[in-house]
Amino acid sequence: MDKADIEDLFYGLGPVTIRRMFGGKGIYHHGVIFAIELRGEMMLKADAESAPQFEEAGARQWAYEGKTGKPVLMPYWSIPDAALDDPDEMTRWARLAYEAGVRSANR
Repeated sequence: MDKADIEDLFYGLGPVTIRRMFGGKGIYHHGVIFAIELRGEMMLKADAESAPQFEEAGARQWAYEGKTGKPVLMPYWSIPDAALDDPDEMTRWARLAYEAGVRSANR
């Protein structure tokens, strides 16, 4: 996704800043990272409080194979399908991700 597409996707949340990272992009709102784009897929931040909602909505948690061969789970989840076609739903999920980012930054 290019800058305009990302800004459009998160329009309901408010202004976003995009920075290159991990061979992808980090998406920030008010200086807090709440989403990443990696290998062409946008993923939203979740934590212990919000991850069950992502799981219930059918989202997938980002994981990669660690050095020991076991999966390493990361705090990012795919965007639930319903949010991709509904700007209000996208805003709701983006807010959940932003709130998880704020909680993470405050720890």
